Amino acid sequence: MRSCIRSFTRSLSCVAIACVVAACTSAPTTRGEVKGADANLNEWLQSDMNRVANFGMRENLNALYRMADKLYKRNPAEWRKGGAASREEALKKLKQAIEGEQPWEPLQGKRDIDAMALAMSPSFTGDRVSAFIYSTMDMIVTAHGGKTEFYLIDGQDAQMLYNAARNIEIAVWMLAHRRGDNGKPLLLADEINPNERNLSYEREFGKIIARLDLLAAVTTEKYRRAVIGYAQGFVGGSFLQFLPVR
Repeated sequence: MRSCIRSFTRSLSCVAIACVVAACTSAPTTRGEVKGADANLNEWLQSDMNRVANFGMRENLNALYRMADKLYKRNPAEWRKGGAASREEALKKLKQAIEGEQPWEPLQGKRDIDAMALAMSPSFTGDRVSAFIYSTMDMIVTAHGGKTEFYLIDGQDAQMLYNAARNIEIAVWMLAHRRGDNGKPLLLADEINPNERNLSYEREFGKIIARLDLLAAVTTEKYRRAVIGYAQGFVGGSFLQFLPVR
């Protein structure tokens, strides 16, 4: 009986060791890596806050490009409204207009929040995807003082950044709930049904909102910390010095 128990115990030990070895030798799951921006001469004219703002702007822009592509895939009729020959051509034109700060003709000269309201109006008949993405980006740029690159002479308005984040929340609600005269969504985006759950648009917008809120909070903190840092330096310079011992 004892020999049987010892044999069973040894078998369990062998199985446990085999499982550990298999777990250690299995290929790791790759989920990407942190990537920073390439070094350039402009960094000499930028503060840490400028770098944070530049990074946030670039990430928000890339997120909107990704959403434009996703929205065109779910709403192919939209890029055809703009006269593009393909989804890729429509995306290229949209990117050129945003990067080149060119006015977007379907928006009738409207800017930032006025353009967003037009893009999400049931009466709008143009390419709603491009109008929505362009106007959203224009609103974000306006909240950053009309700039997409920031240097030492540039500052941020924390309240405007905060307001931009709230505008994005409103846009997300419109995207999910606004309907046309036919009762259908103005744009097909997130989808939840018994067979599928796609919330990729909500996640992307959530990241944009988080970046804007963080930059707003850090901007507010910056000015307070500047005063505290000056006071700490003054006090430290006068009273917090080591005394000679020889």
